[in-house]
Amino acid sequence: MAEFKFEIVEQLLVLSENDKGWTKELNRVSFNGAEAKYDIRSWSPDHTKMGKGITLTNEEFQVLTDAFKG
Repeated sequence: MAEFKFEIVEQLLVLSENDKGWTKELNRVSFNGAEAKYDIRSWSPDHTKMGKGITLTNEEFQVLTDAFKG
């Protein structure tokens, strides 16, 4: 099985934290060496484990932010 790699390129915002220290965050994350994308998901306190989340391209993130501005 191929190794799964990720790198948090830019930490943007912590949305919440649960009682076990996991945080729901908005970050720019590179998965398997690809270009970083906007990513919303839960992270363990040391950022070695992640929960389910959603990843958005720059264009998708722009549509989302434009919708909130409008």
